[in-house]
Amino acid sequence: AKDNAYQFSNLINCIQAYENTRKYWEKIVQKVQVETPLESFNILLNGWLVYQTITSRLWARSGFYQSGGAYGFRDQLQDTIGLKYIDPEFMRLQILKHSQHQFIEGDVEHWWHEETKMGIRTKFSDDLLWLAYVTEEYILFTGDMSILEEKTPYLQGNILEEGEDERYDHYIKANIQGTIYEHCIRAIEKSLSFGENGLPKIGTGDWNDGFSNVGSKGKGESVWLGFFQYMVLKRWLPILEKRIEQAEGQEKELEIQRKQKYESILESLKKALNTNAWDGRWYKRAFTDSGDILGTIQNEECKIDSISQSWSVISGAGDNDKKFICMESLENHLVDKENGIIKLLDPPFEKSKLEPGYIKAYLPGTRENGGQYTHGAIWAIIAMAKLGFGDKVVEWYRMINPIEHARTKEAAQKYKVEPYVIAADIYGSGNLAGRGGWTWYTGSSSWMLDTGIEYILGLKIEKEILTIEPCIAHNWKEYTIHYRYGDSLYHIKVQNPDGKTTGISSFKLNGREIEEKQIHLQNDGKIYEIEVSM
Repeated sequence: AKDNAYQFSNLINCIQAYENTRKYWEKIVQKVQVETPLESFNILLNGWLVYQTITSRLWARSGFYQSGGAYGFRDQLQDTIGLKYIDPEFMRLQILKHSQHQFIEGDVEHWWHEETKMGIRTKFSDDLLWLAYVTEEYILFTGDMSILEEKTPYLQGNILEEGEDERYDHYIKANIQGTIYEHCIRAIEKSLSFGENGLPKIGTGDWNDGFSNVGSKGKGESVWLGFFQYMVLKRWLPILEKRIEQAEGQEKELEIQRKQKYESILESLKKALNTNAWDGRWYKRAFTDSGDILGTIQNEECKIDSISQSWSVISGAGDNDKKFICMESLENHLVDKENGIIKLLDPPFEKSKLEPGYIKAYLPGTRENGGQYTHGAIWAIIAMAKLGFGDKVVEWYRMINPIEHARTKEAAQKYKVEPYVIAADIYGSGNLAGRGGWTWYTGSSSWMLDTGIEYILGLKIEKEILTIEPCIAHNWKEYTIHYRYGDSLYHIKVQNPDGKTTGISSFKLNGREIEEKQIHLQNDGKIYEIEVSM
């Protein structure tokens, strides 16, 4: 501290440090720069979302409204999803770090502090699967399957007893190591515990931590987790196919059996999701230990939950007609245009006999209990993009953009928090409707970044193959993406003369028509001009 004070008592050193910092961030945020007709969209994507995700989520792991410092297993893995366009190394390093917080049995620490090595072992049902999900995402984007062979140690510790929901302890590294492939397989296998409705058991919570009582006795099931698990298994099949090609003898036979097993589970899971989990106009959310249903029209409270609907589309597991019906229901029940929010569920928990867990302790309309939980709102936008509703996608993205909540003095006094970073939640009812909750420290910043680049502007990269698949408002006549890939620079101009929302008719690279409408990215220091016509 004394050295720093002495160094920066010199004004020249201060100026130099400021310049160095500015150049550092310029280099990072200039990896992707966009120019669209929507100014608030450009401001977020051209710096603020990247800055928020890296500084608050990955480095500080803290914010003004939530000072934590811990690593969350699912949290910081997801934070790297949007950063793949900035540098996929963020994703690779996070996968390696988090794999070391998986127990030998396959479950993981819900969160931990690196400094003290203290962490919490729980019965959350989704945490462990995010390791496989983000590993799949990394391989899809980079084509680098060598990560599967990287070896990291497991943790060891006492298994949670029956009736013991969690244990905060100092867990030590086991003297057993596994490849990332083996870590992911242990996670997947551990997740394959199904209830009487054919859906995965929810434990003491899935992505919604507040559902802490839904399955604490070991019977409750999660519909959302069923969709999430379906997507993880479906995306794991190509990895298994590659390993089958390369394996021999007993190992090959084992991988063939595993592939057949996962294919069988996918089939039965899809059937259960579209029958037992379907409520007539939307998908249910969960089945409790006592047999109550969350997310059914029969309820006074929590008739509909957003993330079951959005993930039916994102995962591809929802039947085609049901996907459109459930997203229409989501729009009708959960999109509040007056307050510019997309609610997580409705109506909120308050007085009914349902006791889902600590979510009910929140005031109605706050945080997960019927407010906008921005994470879930962004998933709804991704689902709409996958269905091709460009006008709604841009409208909803603009609606939840914090800049749009502070355009006037009146709006800013209602919103009350910083307009340049994403808020984790926005209150949804009563005199607090439209007020921002905690900002900075939210996993929705990375998802917002990913949604803007990939699902709206349509910059898709799989195994170094670039395609453009826009989902935009019909009145966007053109937009531009500047994407830096290694030392190369790609200037991508998309023109929309006929007022379309999706689809492209031509794709040119440096003036030459590309019939395949895709190119292999080159890291050769050159500048490439891509012209796309919708």
